[in-house]
Amino acid sequence: MSNSANIANRAAPAAVAQTCASQIVAIEPICARVGQRNQLLVRIETQDGLVGWGESGLSSREAAVAETINAFASFLIGQDSRSIGRIWQEAYRSQYFEGGRVLTAAQSAIDIALYDLLGKRLQVPVHQLLGGKQRDVIPTFASFMAKDVAGSLATTKTLVDAGWECVRIYPAGFDGSTVFDPRASLAKTVEILTAMRDEFGVGLCIGIDLHHRYSPVEIANFCAKLPRGVLDFLEEPIRSESPEAYAALRGLTDIPFAVGEEFSSKWQAAPFVDRDLTQFMRLDICNIGGFTEAMKIAGWCETRYIDVMPHNPLGPVCTAASVHMCAAIPNLSWLETRQSPVESLGFHDPALFPEQIGLDGPVYTVPDTPGLGVVVDETALRASQPGHIECPHLSRADGSVTNW
Repeated sequence: MSNSANIANRAAPAAVAQTCASQIVAIEPICARVGQRNQLLVRIETQDGLVGWGESGLSSREAAVAETINAFASFLIGQDSRSIGRIWQEAYRSQYFEGGRVLTAAQSAIDIALYDLLGKRLQVPVHQLLGGKQRDVIPTFASFMAKDVAGSLATTKTLVDAGWECVRIYPAGFDGSTVFDPRASLAKTVEILTAMRDEFGVGLCIGIDLHHRYSPVEIANFCAKLPRGVLDFLEEPIRSESPEAYAALRGLTDIPFAVGEEFSSKWQAAPFVDRDLTQFMRLDICNIGGFTEAMKIAGWCETRYIDVMPHNPLGPVCTAASVHMCAAIPNLSWLETRQSPVESLGFHDPALFPEQIGLDGPVYTVPDTPGLGVVVDETALRASQPGHIECPHLSRADGSVTNW
């Protein structure tokens, strides 16, 4: 027998043992009430007892995603948890009707959990698996609901005094009522934004999340009424189903767009990157397909000089995954945070997540702990029963249905 054959034979038992240790033995979706929302986490365990955690981003439709995770578990249990790319492809391509937000939200949670597992197995932080960190801290933007000029100026001052250099508002006129008047909302919002720019000068980055509640003509009129230089970005002004509509709107204003939190695949992102229809990519790692898909899109964006501005409205697992991704890419602007001094949503409950990546002023410090760096109190999590959460159903004054 040749020397190379002897080496192969000696190595084989060790390789088999390692594969067995990393074999998936359990995949469990766990839905819990955390603060003002439900969170859907996925727990993946391997043969040697390691546990990885992921999070799904499809808020208020958690039951549909949980059942999809259970369906994926039927063929993923027994597989090698280290085969992350192959698992992603099998989950995506194993049904005739590929993609869609429910399926990719489930894939996202699984993909994130597999990266958490691999980091723990190799005793390295997840960002090391993505090429290593390119920055030590992750800058964030903070948000608040704009209702009037005086309150908006006071809230902005709180954030600026705390160190934030980028502030995003939600437009006026959304006060919990089920009736929404888009024109009145935008008229009031013009006053608020103009006052913010006058008060805080050109040094503050100011954006607005329009939550795709408007039509292209409403947004074009809104932009025309704003003094030049007031806004640094328009986020999700219209729904993303039609790149053609975005192309038409792009021709009506020169304010940069921030689009992408609705995307559930690289294929949805592609026309927005290829046709320069967004200047900031708002991908959500818990919806887009996890690290596997997000890193591909970030790479595409780099080729077109598009900065990534991730959507991050969920809990500690989503935040940790976003931080690790942001650490490993060159083209980052800001990461969304919902933990600023002006929001108290309870999404990062320390009773359920005793170890997590904390906000240090306006930045997250990139961790060097193995995996994601999040510890889950499983007993407390399972005891926090989910409630029924339904997004607001909005109508216009004439009774017609409109976007939430």
